[in-house]
Amino acid sequence: MKDKHSDLVSNRRATHDYEILETFETGIVLQGTEIKSIRDHGATLQDAYVKVIHNELWLIGCNIAHYRFGNIHNHEEKRDRKLLMHKREIKKCKGAIQEKGLALIPLALYLKQGRIKARIAIAKGKKSFDKRADLKERDDKRQMQQAIKQQQY
Repeated sequence: MKDKHSDLVSNRRATHDYEILETFETGIVLQGTEIKSIRDHGATLQDAYVKVIHNELWLIGCNIAHYRFGNIHNHEEKRDRKLLMHKREIKKCKGAIQEKGLALIPLALYLKQGRIKARIAIAKGKKSFDKRADLKERDDKRQMQQAIKQQQY
């Protein structure tokens, strides 16, 4: 999904802490200075999560820094932001998070045709031994790549 557009903001801890089951693309309701700040890479998704409130998706805990060239009409940094999705997709997400151990998490904010989009995922929390296994697998893969590279030279 990252072929046409690069992420302006990404949640790198998400793939470490969660097993991603399904991803969705959503629109996001933003104010003018928020868009400018995100384009300037001034947002973080570290402690952010997605919640279903009255059959609407809300991005909670996303920190979008003040736009440095903004004036008195600058936005609030930690306000809740509405996500835009089709009703059937919202119902699917709502049904999934009612299962034990599943959560909706934001993965990235990116530009698509001049609009900011959010990539969210239905995810299952990893146990600590799963995280260790993933780290070991990644290290093994890196060592194999280095060995192949050494053989080529």
